[in-house]
Amino acid sequence: MGEDHRIILTLTRAHQQRMMKLFYSERVLLRRFLVRFPALIVFIVMFLSPLTVKAQILHDSAAINIITKGMYSIYNMDFEGAEEAYKKIASLYPDHPVLDLYSGMMIYWKNFPMIPSSGESLEFEDRMRRCIEKSENYPPPGNGYEAEYLLSNISARGLLLLFFADNDLSNNVIPLVTSSYRPLMKTFNYSSNYPDFYYFTGVYNYYRDAYPRVYPVYKTVAFLFPAGDLAKGLKQLEICGNESMALRAEAIVMLYWIRMNFEMDFKAALPFAEYLNNSYPNNPLYRVFYIKNLLLLKQYNKAENIISASPTRRNDEFYNGVSYIFRGIIAEKKYKDNVLASSYYKTGIGILGRFGSYTNEYAAYGYFGLSRIGEDSADKHERKVNHRKAMELADFKKINFDD
Repeated sequence: MGEDHRIILTLTRAHQQRMMKLFYSERVLLRRFLVRFPALIVFIVMFLSPLTVKAQILHDSAAINIITKGMYSIYNMDFEGAEEAYKKIASLYPDHPVLDLYSGMMIYWKNFPMIPSSGESLEFEDRMRRCIEKSENYPPPGNGYEAEYLLSNISARGLLLLFFADNDLSNNVIPLVTSSYRPLMKTFNYSSNYPDFYYFTGVYNYYRDAYPRVYPVYKTVAFLFPAGDLAKGLKQLEICGNESMALRAEAIVMLYWIRMNFEMDFKAALPFAEYLNNSYPNNPLYRVFYIKNLLLLKQYNKAENIISASPTRRNDEFYNGVSYIFRGIIAEKKYKDNVLASSYYKTGIGILGRFGSYTNEYAAYGYFGLSRIGEDSADKHERKVNHRKAMELADFKKINFDD
């Protein structure tokens, strides 16, 4: 997830402080840049560097194996496995800030989607801030450990910013993003040594060049930031996706978001969405990515089969709500049953409303659907109201399933 979802350059909200706009307003860009990168960074921080002054996990094959399995468990929503891995690593390296990052990520995914009203949100935020504090108070630069602490620091900031931006907590975003820009730019110093760092440089290069093109209003302040290179950014993300030790999945997510949202090349996005869904079959967000992509390509049968094979579950209201929206699209587009589609759309919108701003994009698809159905009814006012609601909620307004 915006950004991503854009270099921390992309971390502010639309129409707030003029100068902050070029950090690329709107939560959509924060999501597109960060899109879950902190999660796998937990692994890279551990893998690349020493977790204590006395030992380096780089030479600890047993620990590397534990971490790898733990990270997969988190992404695949297997929290018993993730907890088991955490306990083993904590017994080996008890003082490293990456443990706060790892545990915070478990909290984040276990309560996905994390919203401010979640009972665990305060604990999650506390873990992230503790990680940041520990990372900044470790030995000073020059001792060979700077990359390790930088990754730990920026990862915790990124996941915390992701939480704030997903939930429209703008007042929390702005102070944190302003202090995160400098450590983010330091990541450019390490890309030649570790392919994983190409994630950061690739995202910056792409969005620094692409975003002002899509939203020309930002061109007026774009010159304040180092120039980007769209083609180079994509290449760097591809290198990361093919060669990185830990950020391969994150690069795949970013490439999916770019193809899907900025370039609106749904065919090019599909292989990335399919990879994520197949690699993490229990992850509801990646399943949603894949089904959405199929629907945009009008592959209704395949999308319907996936939905049927993953029925609604009591403890997964996010997926349940989105699946109702997707069922509505199938009922409307494939079966031409507007009555059934309307029922699905309304049910999905009702469920998604429990998650506040996080699910705005999917609720927007429901309102777009109701607006289309309303074209055949006598109630023109209701059709206009639904379309207005959809436009207010949608980040990428041209992705609306109208075609």
